[in-house]
Amino acid sequence: MKSFFHSASPFKPSPFRMLVSYLILGAWALIILFPLYWLTITAFKLPAAVNNGPFYLPFVDFQPSLHAWEYVLGEVGNDTIRLFTNTVGVSLISATLTLVIGSGAAYALTRFQFRPKVGTVLVFLGCVLLAAILTALGAPWGLAVAVAIALFIISLVTIARRFTRTLGNNDIAFWLISQRIMPPVAVVIPIYIIFQQLRLLDTWPALIITYVATNLPIVVWLMRDYFASIPYELEESAQIDGASRFRIFSQIVLPLSVPGLVATFLFVLVFCWNEYLLALFLTNARAQTMPLAVVAQNATRGPQWWYMSVLVLIMIVPVIAMAIALERYIARGLLVGAIKG
Repeated sequence: MKSFFHSASPFKPSPFRMLVSYLILGAWALIILFPLYWLTITAFKLPAAVNNGPFYLPFVDFQPSLHAWEYVLGEVGNDTIRLFTNTVGVSLISATLTLVIGSGAAYALTRFQFRPKVGTVLVFLGCVLLAAILTALGAPWGLAVAVAIALFIISLVTIARRFTRTLGNNDIAFWLISQRIMPPVAVVIPIYIIFQQLRLLDTWPALIITYVATNLPIVVWLMRDYFASIPYELEESAQIDGASRFRIFSQIVLPLSVPGLVATFLFVLVFCWNEYLLALFLTNARAQTMPLAVVAQNATRGPQWWYMSVLVLIMIVPVIAMAIALERYIARGLLVGAIKG
C-alpha cells in the first residue's frame, strides 16, 4: 500500500498521483465535450423533445428524428449548399493566400535587416490619408491614387530625406501584430465604403481581401518565430554550394517548416471560417457564409435550436476532421520555440 502513494523514481509520479491526474483530466474532458454532445443530440430531436426537455439519452429519454436534417438539407438545401460553398471557398482561398504572403514576409523579417526611415513611413501614411480624403470628397479613386503616388515620389526626395531616424525589424513586426490587436469594429465602416466604391460588395473578392489583410499579422508573427528556430547554418551551406535565395527558401526552409505552416494555416482557416462581423457588413445574399446563417436562423424564426444545431454541426465537423487529420503536425508546430537554450 505504501508504494501506491510513493514513487520509486523522482521522474515518475506515484500511482496515487497518476490516478488523481487522470480523474481531473477525465472530468475536464467531460466538461469540454459535453456541449458538443448536447449539440449533436439536439440536431436529432423533434421540437417537442427540445422544448419539453432536457433529455440526454437517445432511445431512452427521447426518440431520435431526422426532422431537422430533412429541413436544412431538403427544404432549404440549396441555401445551405450555397452558404457552405461560400464558407469553404472563401476560407480556403483566404487562408492559403495569407499563408503564402505571410510566410514570405516572416522569412524576410528573419533573414534580412530592414531600415526604413521614419520620414518615409510618415510621408506614405500622409499620402494614403490624402487619397482617402479625396475619394471621400467625390474625386475618382483612380485620380486620388495617382495624385497620392505623385506626391509620395516628390516627398521622398524632399521632405523624407530630412528624417534620419530609422526603424528595425522588431519595430516592423510589432507594428504588424498591432494591426491584429485593433478591434475589427473600428475599421468595418471604412472597409465597407471602400468596397462599395469598388462595387465589390457581396462578392468573394471583398471577403478574401479583407480576411487576408486582417489575418496576415498572425501568420507573420507565428512564422517569424518558427523560421528563427531553423539553423541559419543550413542556408549558409546551401549558399556556398551556389543555391539561390529562392531555392534555399523553397527547397530547404519550407520543407523544414511544414509543422509550423500546417498549424498556422489551421489557425487562419478557423478565423476565416468563424468570422461574422466583416461578413455581415460586406455580404448581403450571394456571398453570405455559415455564421450569418446560424444567427439569421435565430433572428427570423426565434431560437429553433434543432435547426441551429444542424447548421452548427455542418460548420464545425469539417474543421474538427481537418484538425484530427493534421494533429501530429499541429502539435509539433505549436511546440517549436517553447523551449530554448
